Amino acid sequence: MSTTLTAGSTRVRGLLGRVSMYRLVLGALGLLTVISLGLAFAGLVVPDPLEILISTVVLALACGVTDLVAQSVLRMPRRLESSLITAAILLFVLRPTVEPLGLAGLVLAGVVASLSKYLLAWRGRHVFNPAATGATVLTVVGVWAPELGGSAWWVGSPWLAGPVLVLGLLLLARTDRLPVVAVFWVVAATVAFVRTTVQFQAAGFPVDVPAVLLQVAFSSPFLFLGAFMLSEPLTLPPRRRQQIVVAIVVGVLAGWPIALGGITLGQERALLIGNLVAFLFCLRAAVRLRVEGRRDLTPTVRELTFRAARPFSFSPGQYLELDVPHRRPDARGTRREFSIASAPEDLPTVRIAFKDGSQSSYKRALADVPVGGTLAVTGVWGDFVLPARPTSPVLLVAAGIGVTPFVSQLRHLAATGQSRDVVLVYVVSEASELAFRDDIVASGIPVVVFSRDEPRDLPVGWVWAGPDRVDADALVRAVPDIAQRAAYVSGPPRLIAALAPALARAKSLTTDAFAGY
Repeated sequence: MSTTLTAGSTRVRGLLGRVSMYRLVLGALGLLTVISLGLAFAGLVVPDPLEILISTVVLALACGVTDLVAQSVLRMPRRLESSLITAAILLFVLRPTVEPLGLAGLVLAGVVASLSKYLLAWRGRHVFNPAATGATVLTVVGVWAPELGGSAWWVGSPWLAGPVLVLGLLLLARTDRLPVVAVFWVVAATVAFVRTTVQFQAAGFPVDVPAVLLQVAFSSPFLFLGAFMLSEPLTLPPRRRQQIVVAIVVGVLAGWPIALGGITLGQERALLIGNLVAFLFCLRAAVRLRVEGRRDLTPTVRELTFRAARPFSFSPGQYLELDVPHRRPDARGTRREFSIASAPEDLPTVRIAFKDGSQSSYKRALADVPVGGTLAVTGVWGDFVLPARPTSPVLLVAAGIGVTPFVSQLRHLAATGQSRDVVLVYVVSEASELAFRDDIVASGIPVVVFSRDEPRDLPVGWVWAGPDRVDADALVRAVPDIAQRAAYVSGPPRLIAALAPALARAKSLTTDAFAGY
């Protein structure tokens, strides 16, 4: 995806990047629950306050206890945030109640939702959205036992549209899923408008277009379904175009539910079908890697070399998600993303690199994996790939370890004999931190180095831009023809924000921002 970013937007993403995704989602859902309670006291939403409170406790216990038992049996790390997120989503999807049988139905949905994380999983990833799975099972059972309850989607209240929209945008800014969810929402709203219009006309009623549009936009569950469920990374396919396909499928089915006996293919069932489409896209995306060796690239950068158990597909510039199970993981869990430093032509050899610094539980566990040990890649993701047209001039801007995806791209160009107009701007704190020099030199492209100290023995075609801190003006001086180039930037959000005025002049801008491990 090519997008032009402002300094303000990158600062927002940088701040959000400091919070784990689990905690950000849980915080958003918690705040939405508090807002819903306030609206319930005012009589502005369907459930009353006691129903919301009792249902929240019951769902949290059902999901939490089920997860705790499953994690104990499977000897997996505890993940309380995951349990509470599933419970909170179910609260807004199902019908809150204080009736004993209705509460039993909530327990059933919570248990099924949590169990699906372990029983309906493939190589460490969910096949189906857990909350949608639990809600669907309860709805199907509710056909024969209506007193157990079922889907209600009371979150579609117009009073909750504003909070859902604002909180959803924060989550989508963190995950860069806004274009995908926007496509879903437009498709779902358009299809729902057409369906409502057809139904009104068939019944002989006049169509109040503004009223129907408002109802579809703000009195439907589409906002919540898109921002809090469709956008879940564990059930999305790797490439943006694949995600768009899933968004369209879910949007069509959610907008015009198909009747199947006593239920319809609406909302959560539509999402499950979309999850199945995504799963088919991901069938070849996961693989096991055996550790072959380690080496120090710079005083702070380490490289890991693996051998893949089988061939798998990836595009130069993509990243993999590596699962390193360990006891007492921190809030970010046992998975992290790493840009692939090797080219597809290097397979079965796979290389990644990371920077030492933080002593997170994940970093310590990764350092303890012995040579010969195996780790699971739970997916290959990303659209940080070079333009398909080989004649397009390109500017690559890397900060420190952000050079990794560019190494994969440059190795691919060298391996396939391609000659492209590429300039690399390489920003490091010190000259000793220039990693992958041999790989970059082999590509033959010009390189501009920004570092506090002057590097020694720079290769032919490399120049030092001086000790000054890189900013927009310095970037323009280093690459005066930036307006003719497609810009790719890999580094921390603060660097992207600092360079935004210069990068805005480029023909297009694609970013790969990260906030560390």
